[in-house]
Amino acid sequence: MEPKDDLYQTYADEVKRFLVCLTGNLDLAEELTQETFYQAFKSFRRYNGTCKLSVWLCQIAKHLYWDELKRRRRHPEISVEAMTQAGEELPDTRQLPEISLVRRDSYVSIHKAIHSLREPYREIFLLRTLSELSFREIGEIFDRTENWARVTYYRAKVMLAERLEE
Repeated sequence: MEPKDDLYQTYADEVKRFLVCLTGNLDLAEELTQETFYQAFKSFRRYNGTCKLSVWLCQIAKHLYWDELKRRRRHPEISVEAMTQAGEELPDTRQLPEISLVRRDSYVSIHKAIHSLREPYREIFLLRTLSELSFREIGEIFDRTENWARVTYYRAKVMLAERLEE
């Protein structure tokens, strides 16, 4: 097996990208990435090799995020909406001001539409589009089948299209 430093060097960016897609918050994603590897190192002996190491790490990250959401619901001083919108960054647009405003509005609308999807639709949509995971890998993360991941992704696309039409 890889030494711990190599494991972190190899998979940290992938886990962080996954968490950024999931949370929409760069700071939270970085914090959860660190916690993911801490938990992975503590429980590495339980990794049985039935899935890719990156999938196993993303499963840990996903569960840590869910735990964070539960914690924030119990302590409502920070809302879930504020958590997902706090790290919202828009691409730099160095064009005409009118075009920049239209693009910014479009990005904000898309971002809000994606984050308004309920779970697991939002997570599967982000895993497929931003993390570029295969349906098989997505199914493994959720302990489901590849076909389940395909159907859920399709439904997420339909819901997203409906929300963007509004």
